[in-house]
Amino acid sequence: MLGAALAAVLAVGLVACAPDPVAEQYLNGEDKGYIAANGFTVLEIAPEDREDPIEFAGVTEDGEEFDSADLAGDVTVVNFWYAGCPPCRVEAPDLEAVWQDYQDEGVAFIGVNTLDEPDTAKAFAETYGITYPSLMDAQTGEAKLAFARVISIQATPTTLVLDKQGRVAARVLGELESASILETLVKDALAESA
Repeated sequence: MLGAALAAVLAVGLVACAPDPVAEQYLNGEDKGYIAANGFTVLEIAPEDREDPIEFAGVTEDGEEFDSADLAGDVTVVNFWYAGCPPCRVEAPDLEAVWQDYQDEGVAFIGVNTLDEPDTAKAFAETYGITYPSLMDAQTGEAKLAFARVISIQATPTTLVLDKQGRVAARVLGELESASILETLVKDALAESA
Protein backbone atom coordinates (compact mmCIF):
# COMPACT_ATOMS: atom_id res chain seq x y z
CA MET A 1 0.00 0.00 0.00
CA LEU A 2 2.80 2.40 0.94
CA GLY A 3 4.68 1.36 -2.19
CA ALA A 4 1.70 2.20 -4.43
CA ALA A 5 1.30 5.63 -2.80
CA LEU A 6 5.01 6.34 -3.18
CA ALA A 7 4.89 5.30 -6.85
CA ALA A 8 1.92 7.64 -7.46
CA VAL A 9 3.74 10.60 -5.85
CA LEU A 10 6.86 9.83 -7.90
CA ALA A 11 4.81 9.61 -11.13
CA VAL A 12 3.18 13.00 -10.46
CA GLY A 13 6.61 14.50 -9.77
CA LEU A 14 8.01 13.15 -13.02
CA VAL A 15 5.06 14.46 -15.05
CA ALA A 16 5.58 17.91 -13.53
CA CYS A 17 9.18 17.82 -14.78
CA ALA A 18 8.25 16.83 -18.34
CA PRO A 19 9.36 19.37 -20.92
CA ASP A 20 6.74 21.90 -22.01
CA PRO A 21 7.61 23.27 -25.48
CA VAL A 22 5.63 26.48 -25.00
CA ALA A 23 7.25 27.15 -21.61
CA GLU A 24 10.67 26.41 -23.08
CA GLN A 25 10.02 28.87 -25.95
CA TYR A 26 9.05 31.56 -23.45
CA LEU A 27 12.05 30.92 -21.19
CA ASN A 28 14.40 31.04 -24.19
CA GLY A 29 12.93 34.36 -25.33
CA GLU A 30 11.55 32.78 -28.51
CA ASP A 31 8.23 33.67 -30.09
CA LYS A 32 7.66 30.67 -32.34
CA GLY A 33 4.00 30.15 -31.68
CA TYR A 34 1.04 30.21 -29.39
CA ILE A 35 -0.72 26.94 -28.68
CA ALA A 36 -4.31 26.99 -27.43
CA ALA A 37 -6.33 24.14 -25.98
CA ASN A 38 -8.22 23.67 -29.26
CA GLY A 39 -5.03 23.15 -31.29
CA PHE A 40 -4.99 26.69 -32.69
CA THR A 41 -1.42 27.90 -33.28
CA VAL A 42 0.12 30.94 -34.89
CA LEU A 43 3.64 30.79 -36.31
CA GLU A 44 5.39 33.89 -37.66
CA ILE A 45 8.58 33.37 -39.64
CA ALA A 46 11.28 36.04 -39.67
CA PRO A 47 12.18 37.23 -43.19
CA GLU A 48 15.69 35.79 -42.97
CA ASP A 49 14.29 32.35 -42.05
CA ARG A 50 11.73 32.06 -44.86
CA GLU A 51 11.96 29.43 -47.56
CA ASP A 52 11.81 30.12 -51.30
CA PRO A 53 8.66 31.61 -52.84
CA ILE A 54 5.88 29.11 -53.44
CA GLU A 55 4.59 28.74 -56.98
CA PHE A 56 1.13 27.24 -57.26
CA ALA A 57 -1.67 27.15 -59.78
CA GLY A 58 -5.03 25.60 -60.43
CA VAL A 59 -8.62 26.14 -61.47
CA THR A 60 -11.12 28.06 -59.34
CA GLU A 61 -14.67 27.01 -58.52
CA ASP A 62 -15.80 29.17 -61.45
CA GLY A 63 -13.49 27.34 -63.89
CA GLU A 64 -11.00 30.23 -64.10
CA GLU A 65 -7.30 29.47 -64.49
CA PHE A 66 -5.21 30.78 -61.59
CA ASP A 67 -1.45 31.19 -61.26
CA SER A 68 0.38 32.57 -58.23
CA ALA A 69 2.54 34.63 -60.60
CA ASP A 70 -0.53 36.86 -61.03
CA LEU A 71 -0.13 37.91 -57.38
CA ALA A 72 3.52 38.97 -57.62
CA GLY A 73 4.20 41.88 -55.28
CA ASP A 74 1.04 41.36 -53.20
CA VAL A 75 0.76 40.02 -49.68
CA THR A 76 -1.37 36.90 -50.14
CA VAL A 77 -3.60 35.04 -47.70
CA VAL A 78 -4.11 31.37 -48.58
CA ASN A 79 -6.81 29.45 -46.69
CA PHE A 80 -7.06 25.65 -46.89
CA TRP A 81 -10.66 24.57 -46.30
CA TYR A 82 -13.62 22.40 -47.31
CA ALA A 83 -17.36 22.92 -46.91
CA GLY A 84 -18.05 20.14 -44.39
CA CYS A 85 -15.38 21.46 -41.98
CA PRO A 86 -17.12 23.10 -38.96
CA PRO A 87 -14.16 25.36 -38.06
CA CYS A 88 -14.03 26.49 -41.70
CA ARG A 89 -17.61 27.68 -41.40
CA VAL A 90 -16.91 29.51 -38.14
CA GLU A 91 -13.85 31.37 -39.46
CA ALA A 92 -15.32 32.24 -42.89
CA PRO A 93 -16.78 35.63 -41.81
CA ASP A 94 -13.44 36.67 -40.28
CA LEU A 95 -11.53 35.79 -43.44
CA GLU A 96 -14.02 37.70 -45.57
CA ALA A 97 -13.86 40.72 -43.22
CA VAL A 98 -10.07 40.96 -43.53
CA TRP A 99 -10.34 40.49 -47.30
CA GLN A 100 -12.84 43.35 -47.53
CA ASP A 101 -10.64 45.62 -45.40
CA TYR A 102 -7.38 44.98 -47.27
CA GLN A 103 -8.19 44.03 -50.88
CA ASP A 104 -7.41 47.57 -52.07
CA GLU A 105 -4.09 47.71 -50.19
CA GLY A 106 -2.04 45.16 -52.11
CA VAL A 107 -3.48 42.09 -50.39
CA ALA A 108 -4.87 39.08 -52.28
CA PHE A 109 -6.92 36.18 -50.89
CA ILE A 110 -7.21 32.70 -52.37
CA GLY A 111 -8.82 29.62 -50.88
CA VAL A 112 -7.63 26.09 -51.52
CA ASN A 113 -10.57 23.68 -51.31
CA THR A 114 -9.12 20.29 -50.46
CA LEU A 115 -12.22 18.08 -50.71
CA ASP A 116 -15.21 19.47 -52.57
CA GLU A 117 -16.56 19.76 -56.10
CA PRO A 118 -17.05 23.26 -57.57
CA ASP A 119 -20.82 23.38 -56.93
CA THR A 120 -20.30 22.64 -53.24
CA ALA A 121 -17.63 25.35 -52.99
CA LYS A 122 -19.93 27.85 -54.72
CA ALA A 123 -22.78 27.01 -52.34
CA PHE A 124 -20.46 27.52 -49.37
CA ALA A 125 -19.32 30.89 -50.73
CA GLU A 126 -22.91 31.99 -51.23
CA THR A 127 -24.01 30.82 -47.78
CA TYR A 128 -21.10 32.45 -45.94
CA GLY A 129 -20.67 35.50 -48.15
CA ILE A 130 -17.18 34.65 -49.40
CA THR A 131 -16.20 36.80 -52.38
CA TYR A 132 -12.60 35.72 -53.03
CA PRO A 133 -11.90 32.67 -55.25
CA SER A 134 -10.83 29.18 -54.24
CA LEU A 135 -8.75 26.65 -56.12
CA MET A 136 -10.41 23.28 -56.49
CA ASP A 137 -7.61 21.00 -55.28
CA ALA A 138 -9.47 17.79 -54.37
CA GLN A 139 -8.66 15.90 -57.57
CA THR A 140 -4.99 16.82 -57.98
CA GLY A 141 -3.72 18.02 -54.61
CA GLU A 142 -1.16 20.09 -56.53
CA ALA A 143 -1.66 23.33 -54.61
CA LYS A 144 -1.48 21.63 -51.22
CA LEU A 145 1.62 19.73 -52.32
CA ALA A 146 3.33 22.95 -53.44
CA PHE A 147 2.90 24.36 -49.93
CA ALA A 148 3.67 21.10 -48.12
CA ARG A 149 7.16 21.17 -49.63
CA VAL A 150 7.83 24.32 -47.59
CA ILE A 151 5.54 24.23 -44.52
CA SER A 152 3.40 21.64 -42.83
CA ILE A 153 -0.33 21.84 -43.49
CA GLN A 154 -1.31 19.61 -40.56
CA ALA A 155 -4.94 20.53 -40.16
CA THR A 156 -7.95 21.96 -41.92
CA PRO A 157 -8.41 24.83 -41.76
CA THR A 158 -4.91 26.24 -42.16
CA THR A 159 -4.32 29.84 -43.20
CA LEU A 160 -1.02 31.10 -44.57
CA VAL A 161 0.17 34.66 -45.10
CA LEU A 162 2.67 35.01 -47.94
CA ASP A 163 4.96 38.02 -48.11
CA LYS A 164 5.33 40.20 -51.20
CA GLN A 165 7.89 37.73 -52.61
CA GLY A 166 5.49 34.78 -52.22
CA ARG A 167 7.29 33.25 -49.21
CA VAL A 168 5.40 31.94 -46.17
CA ALA A 169 5.55 34.68 -43.53
CA ALA A 170 2.98 33.22 -41.12
CA ARG A 171 0.81 30.18 -40.54
CA VAL A 172 -2.42 29.90 -38.59
CA LEU A 173 -3.05 26.24 -37.87
CA GLY A 174 -6.63 25.46 -36.95
CA GLU A 175 -9.67 27.72 -36.72
CA LEU A 176 -8.81 31.41 -36.84
CA GLU A 177 -9.83 32.71 -33.41
CA SER A 178 -10.51 36.29 -34.55
CA ALA A 179 -10.19 38.57 -37.54
CA SER A 180 -7.76 40.75 -35.57
CA ILE A 181 -5.16 37.95 -35.50
CA LEU A 182 -5.16 37.66 -39.29
CA GLU A 183 -5.30 41.43 -39.65
CA THR A 184 -2.14 41.78 -37.54
CA LEU A 185 -0.30 39.17 -39.63
CA VAL A 186 -1.36 40.91 -42.85
CA LYS A 187 -0.29 44.34 -41.51
CA ASP A 188 3.10 42.90 -40.50
CA ALA A 189 3.65 41.49 -43.99
CA LEU A 190 2.51 44.74 -45.63
CA ALA A 191 4.93 46.76 -43.49
CA GLU A 192 7.93 44.78 -44.76
CA SER A 193 9.91 46.24 -47.61
CA ALA A 194 9.47 44.43 -50.93
